[in-house]
Amino acid sequence: MRKGFTRKPQGDEPATQSKNYITPSGLQRLKDEHRFLLSRERPAVTQVVAWAASNGDRSENADYQYGKRRLRQIDGRIRFLTKQIESAEVVDPETPRAGQAATRAFFGATVRYANAAGTERVVSIVGTDEVDLNRNHISWASPLGRALMKSTAGDRIVLQAPGGTEYLAVLEVCYERISVEPFREPPGAESSAKGLLADANPPDKG
Repeated sequence: MRKGFTRKPQGDEPATQSKNYITPSGLQRLKDEHRFLLSRERPAVTQVVAWAASNGDRSENADYQYGKRRLRQIDGRIRFLTKQIESAEVVDPETPRAGQAATRAFFGATVRYANAAGTERVVSIVGTDEVDLNRNHISWASPLGRALMKSTAGDRIVLQAPGGTEYLAVLEVCYERISVEPFREPPGAESSAKGLLADANPPDKG
C-alpha cells in the first residue's frame, strides 16, 4: 500500500507550494479578471471616490470611505493576480504523454478512485487558483491531490486528511481537457458605480 505525501514543512521550508502550476484555461481566467479590474472596475471606483470627495468632509463621508476601502481591495487583488500570472507554470492536460507520464497521476490528471465503502469519485488535479468542488477540481497541493500524485490504476493509497485517515483504490488515470469556469464580471460591478454617479448628477430638465 502506497502512502500519500503528508510530510510537513520543516524549519525555513515554505509552507506553501513552490510551483504555481496552472492549466491554460485557468491562466486565461486570471488574465481576464486582471484586465477587468485594471481597465474597468478600478477606473469606475476611482471616479466614484472623486465624486464622493467633492461632497464635503471626507471623514464623515460614507461613499468616500467605502470607495477608498474598495480601491484598496481591488489593488490588493491586482497585485495578487499579477504575481500569480507572472509565476505561472502552464501545464496542458491535453498534451500527448508517453510511458509512465501517461498512466500515472500528475498535475492535470483526471483520476477515478473508490473509497473503502466502494463509493467511486472522479476528480481532476488542477492549480490552487482553479479549485472548484462543484466540478470536482482539486488542488494538486491538497491532501487528496498529494495522495493521488504519481499513483496509477491498481494502486491503493492512504489519504491523511483533517477528517481522518481514508484508504482509497485508484481505478483509472487519464488526461483530458479540464473545463475551468471562465471569469465573469460580477453583476453590477461597474454599472453600480455608474449608477452612483448618475444619481449624483441628474440630467438637466427643461
